[in-house]
Amino acid sequence: MSLNVIDLIKGQLGPALVSQAASQLGESESGISKAIGGLLPAIVGGLANNSDNPAVLDAISNASSSGILGNLLGNSANSSWISTLLSSIFGDKVSGIVNAIATYAGISNNSSNSLLNLVTGATLGSVGKYAADNNLDKSGISNLLGEQKGIVSTLLPAGLSLASLNIGDWAKGYKFDNDADTIKQTVREEPKVEVTRSTTPVGTDPDRNNSDGGGSIWKWLLPLLLLLAAGYFLWKQCEKKETTTTTVATDSTAAPADTATTVTSTDTTAGVAAAKVDENIDLNGTALKGYKGGMEDQMIAFLKSDGYKNAADDAALKTTWYNFDHVNFKIGSANQLEAGSEGQLQNLVTILKAYPDAKVKIGGYTDKTGDEAKNLKLSADRANFIKGWLDKQGVGSQVAGADGYGSQFATVDAKASDAERAVDRKMAVRFAK
Repeated sequence: MSLNVIDLIKGQLGPALVSQAASQLGESESGISKAIGGLLPAIVGGLANNSDNPAVLDAISNASSSGILGNLLGNSANSSWISTLLSSIFGDKVSGIVNAIATYAGISNNSSNSLLNLVTGATLGSVGKYAADNNLDKSGISNLLGEQKGIVSTLLPAGLSLASLNIGDWAKGYKFDNDADTIKQTVREEPKVEVTRSTTPVGTDPDRNNSDGGGSIWKWLLPLLLLLAAGYFLWKQCEKKETTTTTVATDSTAAPADTATTVTSTDTTAGVAAAKVDENIDLNGTALKGYKGGMEDQMIAFLKSDGYKNAADDAALKTTWYNFDHVNFKIGSANQLEAGSEGQLQNLVTILKAYPDAKVKIGGYTDKTGDEAKNLKLSADRANFIKGWLDKQGVGSQVAGADGYGSQFATVDAKASDAERAVDRKMAVRFAK
């Protein structure tokens, strides 16, 4: 099965970057998420259509050493070389893509253009890093891009089509079905004309002498068959609705804990996800930026309820973890936070300073892929990095410990997509005694 390049890139475009881009561009997080969701397959498709373009191969080959992944938002603001590359890929279609995405996502053309540069930078950087890690030369990169032609079309969101973006000749011959989110190849079939010689004397063929003006038995049988088929389809749909059980996702997920007990947490799904809106969370008169029902909101509510004060010991607290909404590490790193992560860590510092008697513990978790020994070490290193960061902010005495649990409590199968497994890669915090 071909590698899906888009899975490599989604880790760079998580909730933290969406939130920061929305703030910088003055757009809603939902609009930014929607725009990125449309731009990502379009850009990968454009690169796939230019898999032999020397400018594309040079840009990807040099991306791993350019540091582009470390400053995606900065590159979106100062990106003349990215704009030049986009012109090389899309020609005079760049403005059309910008307009189509702006209309689709409900954002300004300027924001759409900035996001086009940002997503292009994330794509070049991610593919370049993969190529460097796997020792791919330009021929290998070209082959990797060429393999994407059969993948990217299926990832366009409903409401956006290859035709509307017009990103390359390879898209011709395909029709995007926005209702079913599938790609159907258009096949032109020439009508068959069948000539038969009748042995029935003229005037005696019962079909020809039919009083309704000609035709055959199919004239009434075919509509009947179609009617029966439609009825069967509707019956199956009704049956499906009656027998299907719907699972409703809530903000309370089974996050890892010190034991295998189900715990309370916030929704920390990574990747390009449905955006939440930051609001002011009241901390005894101090306003913190966070989500209603998010980590800060739940922790403050627990402290205000005297739940911590009334907890007899650590055992009464160890099953309730709060997942960070915005704290994420760069891929494979245990000491490099993604942009926007420190804001939520600073919120935790403010909460601890407001409740100096409270103590917390940090937990790190991974998905089910990779070597478990390495997963345990990575998750522990990340938890200890946050513990050290909090210590530097003057609240180290309130951090009772930091542990890594690897994939011990991961719930998503290792064969699932990177975006689906992202829910298991998280950092969390709980109260401790």
